[in-house]
Parts: sequence; structure tokens; C-alpha cells
Amino acid sequence: MIEVLKKKLVVIGGGPAGMAAAVAAYEKGERDILILERDTALGGILRQCIHNGFGLHRFGEELTGPEYAYRYEKQVKDLGIPYMLDTMVIEVSPDRTVTAMNKEHGIFRIQAGAIVLAMGCRERPKGALNIAGTRPAGIYTAGTAQKFVNMKGYMPGREVVILGSGDIGLIMARRMTLEGAKVKAVLELLPYSGGLARNIEQCLHDFDIPLKLSHTVIEIHGKERLEGVTVAAVDENRRPIPETAEYIPCDTLLLSCGLIPENELTRGAGIPLDRVTGGAVVDEDRECEIPGIFAAGNVLHVHDLVDYVSEEAKIAGEAAVKFLRGETEKSVSIALKADGKVRYTVPQIIKSVKDTKVYFRVADVYRDKKLVIRDGEKILLSKKKPKFAPGEMETVTLTAEMLKNLSNCQLNFAIED
Repeated sequence: MIEVLKKKLVVIGGGPAGMAAAVAAYEKGERDILILERDTALGGILRQCIHNGFGLHRFGEELTGPEYAYRYEKQVKDLGIPYMLDTMVIEVSPDRTVTAMNKEHGIFRIQAGAIVLAMGCRERPKGALNIAGTRPAGIYTAGTAQKFVNMKGYMPGREVVILGSGDIGLIMARRMTLEGAKVKAVLELLPYSGGLARNIEQCLHDFDIPLKLSHTVIEIHGKERLEGVTVAAVDENRRPIPETAEYIPCDTLLLSCGLIPENELTRGAGIPLDRVTGGAVVDEDRECEIPGIFAAGNVLHVHDLVDYVSEEAKIAGEAAVKFLRGETEKSVSIALKADGKVRYTVPQIIKSVKDTKVYFRVADVYRDKKLVIRDGEKILLSKKKPKFAPGEMETVTLTAEMLKNLSNCQLNFAIED
């Protein structure tokens, strides 16, 4: 007989998003909350991010990842919000039934009044990259290497090449250098870095680590252990240019080639996903298309700052409480349409007239351009910046006044001269 519990609010994931959502719901008056976390401790990925730079927006000070996570963990514990560790959620059904398992309860179900999805994201593995060559030891995702170095005390290797210039790859270039390794190059397939400008400066330039843009690994060498990689420049179609091939001897290759939202549970619940973000399609309350199920953080779209994760999770947690109380008002349906230069927006749809912060990312580096938001032919908002870059999340606020008297049920987001 499978045990069935009842909870008003179930939060799946005990990282920064899950904890922030639970705390926000508690502060709005909800007490019947349960956080489910598959790891052995709360905190999520931040537990292994020992570098500083977290919390500048949220707390107005510079914290390490564990310090930032502890701020929320302390709130969860001080407020007495229940949580289960070592608990794997295996299914979420459209009627908001959560099926999970752990050592204490075995397989059990929770009938939830509302659910916040906060499962985070995972790294894109080597198998997804189709690099020619053998399969020797010494190839890791950057996050795995980070866990080995920062939490386990293991050094993955001494001569390192990093493929991908996302923030984790940049941070690990510095971390490996500080631990005595030689980082020979950071390679980036695109003509621009996917990381924050501050990380390029502090992690690469400060340590004289070369960044090779429009380059990739075309072959892996070594039988038992990695012996080296062949790298080459790529053309405008991202195809290797054979005459530029160069062999770099190394014993370690770290892959920082993008993050994928952990949306198997979301997909299994029948919730539509955005083809660009890989996360759920949500409204301004971060509510999915199935009522009462909300999503926040990296499971929704990959963030560059954890401060934004917490901010977004607060929205989801507070909205979940409103849903439980029957206070949700959905009076409009305004689709947000990205032009391609704007890759995506979150939310993708607005269903109530109120001040709404919209997160968005661009597809390329654009200098001295404007973000233009149109209601049909009418310009609703125009915002010029010296630089838009894919590695940095952008935000813009649509006020209730802007949303009151729209002539169309769609707002178009574009980057223009």
C-alpha cells in the first residue's frame, strides 16, 4: 500500500530557487509547506561554488555560494519549514499528485494544493557534442570538476583545456590555476563568450589564460588517459577549418558547453515547454499552463545570477499562496513575442494587468542598439544600451499603465538600430 500524504504547497528542489519560494510562501501566511530535495543537504549547486560574487543584488554584499545558500537555509530552519532530504521525485501528475521515494517512506505520494518546480539544471555532457576520437579518462564537465576540487579535494588533472566559455568554465579556469594546474586555453565555438564580462576579466585576463573565440575541439587523443586534443578555428557556419588545426597536449578536458533545465518531471506532467529556454511556458506569476503548478529558477530558464533566481522564486512562491486562497485574477491574455535577435522572454504570456518584470536574452552581441517593444505599430517602450550580450540576462518592466489599453493581444520584442 502506497502512503498518501496531503500538503497545501510542495516545493520540488531545495536549492536557492526552492528555498526562496518556500520562504516567500511562508511569509505570505502559508504554513503547510514541504520541500523535497534529492541531495543530502539543502543548498543545491551553490554548495560547491566557493568563489564570491553572489548576493550583490539580493543582499547588497558579496558572498560565496555556500554563504548565499546558508542565508536561505537558515531562514527555512528558523521558520520551521519542513523538508525531506535524500528524496527523489519520480513523477508529477496533472492533478498535482507528486510521487516520490526515499529510505524512510519507500515510494509515497503527496496530493498537493499547489506545486513549485525548482529542480535546477544540468550540464550538457560529452555525448551530446559529437567530438571525434577515443574515450579516455580525463574528460569532465566543468561542474563535475568543480565538485571534485571544491568538495572532495581531488584534482582532475594538471594540464587543462576548457571547451566552452560559460561562467562555470571561466570560473574553473581560475580555480584550476589557483590549485597549481596549467590551463592552456579556453575555447569557444561562438565569436563571443557566453560568460559574464566580469568573469572573463577576473578569471582569464588576470591569469593570462588565452581565450580562443570561434574555436572548438575536433579530436580527442589518448587510450587510457587523455593525452591531448586537436583544436581548430571554425567558419561562420561553425564548421572546422582544417588548415587551422593545432594539437594541444593535455591530461584534462573540461566541458562548459551549456546548461539544460531539468524538465523531465515538467514534461511528464504534460506541461508545455518553450523550445528556446527548454523550460515551461509561464505567465507573470510563473504559473505553468496547468493551473496550480509554478516554476522558477534554472528549471525555467538558465540564469547568470542567483540573485535573479531568488527574485523569480519569490514571485512563484507568493503566487502559489494566492492560488491556494483562490485570489488569482487572470483578466487578459497577452503573448510576448521575441523577434529572434531577442531569443526569448520570461514570462512568455501575461494574464493580469500589473507591473511585470520581463527577463530576456539576446541571440548575439549588439552594440549601440535599442530594445523596442511594440503593441502593433505603436512603440510601447524603447531602451537603448551600448551593448547587449547573450551571456548577460536583461530585464525590463512593463507597468500596469502600459498594459491597460493595448490594441493587440501580442507584444513584440525586438532589437533595432
